Amino acid sequence: MRKVMIAGNWKMNKTFSEGVELALALNEELKDGTGDVEVVVCPPAVDLKGVAEVIEQNDAPFGLGAQNVYWEEKGAFTGETAPDMLTAIGAGYCIIGHSERRGYFGETDEDINKKAKALMAHGIVPISCCGEPLEIREAGTHVEFVVNQIKADTADLVIDDPAKYVIAYEPIWAIGTGKTATADDAQEVCGAIRETLVEIFGAETAAEIRVLYGGSANEKNIADLVAKPDVDGALVGGASLKAPQFAEMVKNAQ
Repeated sequence: MRKVMIAGNWKMNKTFSEGVELALALNEELKDGTGDVEVVVCPPAVDLKGVAEVIEQNDAPFGLGAQNVYWEEKGAFTGETAPDMLTAIGAGYCIIGHSERRGYFGETDEDINKKAKALMAHGIVPISCCGEPLEIREAGTHVEFVVNQIKADTADLVIDDPAKYVIAYEPIWAIGTGKTATADDAQEVCGAIRETLVEIFGAETAAEIRVLYGGSANEKNIADLVAKPDVDGALVGGASLKAPQFAEMVKNAQ
């Protein structure tokens, strides 16, 4: 059975000391545990070490994820981070293919595919993002658009443990805008993603791959979202920057 995941993407927020403070506050908020929900926080790269220490020293009930990775092992790639660097600092998860990386920095499906393979080779769980912009949604071709992304992002990908590969569907028009796809909207696309995964990997593997929803998810709508058969949690942006609000999401997702 798929385990619900709530992953917090801090984006480019929180200095080192602020990140430690937020991690400590979240640890306190979740001191009674997270039930059957897997919780992950993804701080900026400069905050990873501080948050890792909070997790280790407090046996915190959440895992550590990065926001980006490069697929090469090492070399002259100024500003990039290799998979084993993330492993060494304690990051067990990594967001790839976020719409902001695609839109602002020109990342392609080929890039996301290479990153997924590199992460999985190092035992890091990719949280691989996909989603459509507003014009695609309004044209009614959003399902086809996302399905094509999934096919490209998973090309030749070998999944030995389906619990170690996560997809996050994020309708771009609902990120940071306050607009939220309804639970039915989310299910429509997440269900199509699941059907595509069946075609690619077979029914048994597809049944265990988690598909999250991202896009203005919060403590008020998370229960309705995870009640849908193919929505297995959320990739959370702004709501993850306030410990009480994020903890409430975790509780409501149980």
